[in-house]
Amino acid sequence: MSSSTPSHSPAFLSRRNLLRAGGGLGLAAVGLGLGTGAASAAVPASSRFDLTEPSYDLFRGKTLHDSTVQQGFVFDNVNRRLFVVQRRDGSSETAGDLCVTQLDFDGNQVGYMHLTGFGHGVSIGAQAVGTSTYLWTETDTSGSGYGTRLARFKFTSGTTLTNTSSALTKYMPVAGATSYTCATDPVNDRLIVRYLLNGDRYISVHSLSAAAAGDFGNPLARFVMPTLDTVSSVFQGYTAYGQYLYVLTGTSYEANGNIVDSEVTAIDINTGKVAQGPVLTKAGSTLTFREPEGLAIYQTAAGEVRLFLGFASGEAGDRRSNLFYKNALV
Repeated sequence: MSSSTPSHSPAFLSRRNLLRAGGGLGLAAVGLGLGTGAASAAVPASSRFDLTEPSYDLFRGKTLHDSTVQQGFVFDNVNRRLFVVQRRDGSSETAGDLCVTQLDFDGNQVGYMHLTGFGHGVSIGAQAVGTSTYLWTETDTSGSGYGTRLARFKFTSGTTLTNTSSALTKYMPVAGATSYTCATDPVNDRLIVRYLLNGDRYISVHSLSAAAAGDFGNPLARFVMPTLDTVSSVFQGYTAYGQYLYVLTGTSYEANGNIVDSEVTAIDINTGKVAQGPVLTKAGSTLTFREPEGLAIYQTAAGEVRLFLGFASGEAGDRRSNLFYKNALV
């Protein structure tokens, strides 16, 4: 495994968007099904990424194990690993069959895993357990291709895992909710869960260790996702660092007529309100196709925290992975 950390390379500038201001098959836990509205918020104050500051390349144009568009990605910050998820080659949009590719930080393939019947892959989480990495994903896809539960399992390269495997631990954090996805804040050991309940999209924040043990009953924060004044309403990923949730929206050049509509928004987890943005990002603006796909947090061995932005590029049948990051905190 690569133990190196990303290094700076030429910047691609982002600027303000002035046009639009602003271990078993049984369920490990069933949440309390809390009422609507924000729960008491107990996330300590933290710095926030300044989304108007430049973005830097980690890598461009790297192949994944399968040839489809990348979706979410995540870092195991302890073992210095990177995982990118995508729809499996030859699988339909609604089947929920995924491929997870492990890359080193130069974008070289290290391993892969296939997942059958899991979901869309818009966002995933990672948890280090010694020298192993356990991934958090959606699972038990619905007819729409999105997961109806969360799952946690050990990444084992070269294997195929079905959604009925005994290697999975499954969770239903909130009774009656569906369309689950998750992300991890590796700096603060938190699991961020996004789900649909009674027509509203919620975010809840949990201790990662408590969530792994099946305890979702006392979220650090919980709120309905605010309406964002974005150029594109297409949701493409999220992550969190400390007090702030970051959301990525936008579409591909093929879909939007070759304009840059990718934006990042920062939301205060304690209030559920927008703290900055939406901010237009031109990271990788010269890429072909260029579809925004995923956000993740990484902390270097030297302690620098980075907000990573993912983009898919390339031609159909040969899509490529591209990662950029921001590192300016305020």
